[in-house]
Amino acid sequence: MKLLTLSTALLLSGCVSAHTIFQKLYVNGVDQGELTGIRAPDYDGPITDVTSNDIICNGGINPYHQPVSTAVINVPAGASVTAEWHHTLNQTANDPADPIDASHKGPIISYLAKIPNATQSSVTGLQWFKIYQDGLTVSDQTWGVDRLISNKGKVTFTIPSCIASGQYLLRHEIIALHAASNYPGAQFYMECAQINITGGSGAKSPATVSFPGAYKGTDPGVKINIYQTLPSYTVPGPAVFTC
Repeated sequence: MKLLTLSTALLLSGCVSAHTIFQKLYVNGVDQGELTGIRAPDYDGPITDVTSNDIICNGGINPYHQPVSTAVINVPAGASVTAEWHHTLNQTANDPADPIDASHKGPIISYLAKIPNATQSSVTGLQWFKIYQDGLTVSDQTWGVDRLISNKGKVTFTIPSCIASGQYLLRHEIIALHAASNYPGAQFYMECAQINITGGSGAKSPATVSFPGAYKGTDPGVKINIYQTLPSYTVPGPAVFTC
């Protein structure tokens, strides 16, 4: 009964102060500016339907902040990039749910998709490959979100050096699992950054997946009770592409 009460309290706290937005990108440590090159909504709420086109880059039930940035961020292949999350746009000080409520445990994932023009409005039909994930560390039962919070909303990963140069969308995502015992329940937070990758060797062509389609409501990483000691966790989607 105590476990049930604790779980219920965590769920209720999440409903009150849920939510987060990816709103800034750094390239090799250089800040590209607030909302520069990022399609971010005004509202910080999640997507819960993995079959919806909103699972691609958001922007549907949570319309994009206007005007949408027309910037395309230059990123050298092999560069270190850092995504920065905050609870809301125009983040205020002393917000206990910044960058995200601590109850919203789950993985953090990054994908790329090549696109003719990174500023084009349509994002359907793109082919995505995963370049980063941070799920559950079994030894201490900590999550990617725990590490995000300890790093003040920042997540750093590397752009593969062996992919082709050109324009891409970078889809960066948090999956919050505090209510994921049933589907729909998992909360998907994602935004897309508009980037231009330079100096890529093009030596490898990654296998790709589609959104929607890459996730199913029955996936063990989507429908899961996290209020127990977990022996393992399978991050949804394909394997991480490496050069």
